[in-house]
Amino acid sequence: MMLGSDVSSLSTDAATSAAQGLSIVVPVYNEAPGLALFHERLATLATTLKERHGLACEVVYVDDGSADGTLAIAQSLPASTLDVQVVSLSRNFGKEAALMAGIDHFTKGAVLFMDGDGQHPPALVEQLVRHWIVEGYDVVYTAKAHRDNESFLRRQAVRGFYALINWGARQKIPEDAGDFRLLSPRAAAALRQLPERNRFFKGLATWIGFRQLRVDYEPAAREHGVTSFNPKQLIGLSIEGLTSFSVAPLRLASLLGLLLAFGAFLFGLSILWETWVSGKSVPGYPSLVVGLMTIGGVQLLMIGVLGEYIGKILSELKARPIYFVAEHSVKRNATDSTVQTTDRTAAE
Repeated sequence: MMLGSDVSSLSTDAATSAAQGLSIVVPVYNEAPGLALFHERLATLATTLKERHGLACEVVYVDDGSADGTLAIAQSLPASTLDVQVVSLSRNFGKEAALMAGIDHFTKGAVLFMDGDGQHPPALVEQLVRHWIVEGYDVVYTAKAHRDNESFLRRQAVRGFYALINWGARQKIPEDAGDFRLLSPRAAAALRQLPERNRFFKGLATWIGFRQLRVDYEPAAREHGVTSFNPKQLIGLSIEGLTSFSVAPLRLASLLGLLLAFGAFLFGLSILWETWVSGKSVPGYPSLVVGLMTIGGVQLLMIGVLGEYIGKILSELKARPIYFVAEHSVKRNATDSTVQTTDRTAAE
């Protein structure tokens, strides 16, 4: 019984990469104001990739339960230079689920993930494609060049998160890496086979291995609206990442328990010493109360850490679908016959 997976048959080189094609997965949520302009840029990009690399492209828009006209606009976008898929989820399942829906529905060999808010510049895609086709990298990921425009507290929180999640990890998650990345056919096939429901995309895309390359860039300003991520969601995503890819919180709990036990042992020795030397017992009510409160608080904190892991186990055991698809449409570009299908009940 083979517990691993062999994707060597999907290896590509400079001569065969372009024949595989490229799927661009774009999760969208309330992006109606700028979606048409974003699609025009993708169409121009597809023309460029076709001319320079002979690469056929498709875009997979995953509407994650938008409350504005995003779905209607996405379904009306023309397939002039690239195929267009629109996958509409039955409700807002979150970006990780939307990315998974894109992974399940793309049809080309390689896959590129990018946001539809304009912060991931389409002009950079050609560079990522070149690293894959010409240089043979399987995963080309982007990362923020700097965080100078962010507050000191946020920068330190980010550094602390990556230090904690990478503590003792065999496969390190690159700091500041985002979801804007390209995966070769074999890397995409490997990512498709990861079965967990509690997903942390940037961790999974790093964990699969293969030849990976970092490309630093400056994210553009949002062209419209404001980000839907708030501090609460960012904290939740951080906890998701920590509990999915690290046992560091459990190790910290063990170390903290060890430190408390050692401190209690030293405190006990000091009481014995004072009693032996002076013959007087130390009045213990304040120290006893403080000690009990400290130990009780730490115990509750550690129970909460354990609860996070147990909750994740429960979620995996329930095995609920990550998302449901309410509508799915496909348009072929002008060089192919136009095909449109709709599935309003498909469950993935």
